[in-house]
Amino acid sequence: VCSSDLRVALALGSAPVRRWLALVALSFAVFTALYVVLDGWSVSDAFYMTAITLTTVGFKEVRELDDAGRLVTIAAALTGAALIFGGVGIMGEMIVAELTSGRRERRRMQERIDRLTGHVLVCGYGRVGTTVARALRDAGREVVVLDVRPDSLERARADGYAVVDGDATEDAVLDRAGIARAGGLVASIDSDANNVYVVLTARTRNPGLFIVARAAAPAAEPKLLHAGADRIVSPYTMAGRRIAELVTRPAVVDFMDAALSTAQVSFGIEQHRVVEGSPIAGRTIGALAEDGVVALAIVRDGMVTRTVHAPQSPAPQPNLVPVIS
Repeated sequence: VCSSDLRVALALGSAPVRRWLALVALSFAVFTALYVVLDGWSVSDAFYMTAITLTTVGFKEVRELDDAGRLVTIAAALTGAALIFGGVGIMGEMIVAELTSGRRERRRMQERIDRLTGHVLVCGYGRVGTTVARALRDAGREVVVLDVRPDSLERARADGYAVVDGDATEDAVLDRAGIARAGGLVASIDSDANNVYVVLTARTRNPGLFIVARAAAPAAEPKLLHAGADRIVSPYTMAGRRIAELVTRPAVVDFMDAALSTAQVSFGIEQHRVVEGSPIAGRTIGALAEDGVVALAIVRDGMVTRTVHAPQSPAPQPNLVPVIS
């Protein structure tokens, strides 16, 4: 059911509208019966006279009216006017309520976004964006969805995400999504050109933001990197590699999936940035292993600079990112 049909259904189901429709039906029944009983008219003539009087059309009387018939007609005319004005009032009230509720909902959504820090902006809630948002939420990250399509925004709201209606290439839209406080951005729009503009705008608004961009065509990858993306992902390339790995190394793929899954509680692979005062700063690899923490690699500036094997290897230093299990 489309949103307009849903609004109509909700409007017809509201209590004021139901009462108004009941009064209309009751008025037709009462005045039709009065014409039949007091003037001896047929049901069809009485109903026709009631209809043209209640709707204030004012055609000529079906038959000559006596004093009782004139009183009934006057009462029907006044009742019709009251019903018309009452219906207009109800419709006006519903329109105002709809507009007010929309503003209230947008204000509450903006207040919810304004409270977020370290969240991830997902630009484009298509098939890729939907999967990314779900995985981020499973990992415990807050997600704000940005899109221009009403159907995508409605799905995102239904899925429980904070949403921003607007073009992610515009500074004001990114500011409303809290890009200055965000911890990451995913450009998952199904257009490489739009993703380039999103990445460029996001990098301008937050130079330190970690940005992952989707690239449908290989030719778009250097453009996205030049625009400021930290990582580029091609869904088709990734799918092809995964299929090949499943054919050649299925056990390794299963192990990595289990290690990276948030549902796996017995073991997992994580990264941890070492800062001054960190629990692992100044400790050797062997000491970490005694506590059940196995250091697999050390990453500097996004590149693996050291694979750790020896127990007495130097401890991770500040500003390094060890990959641990």
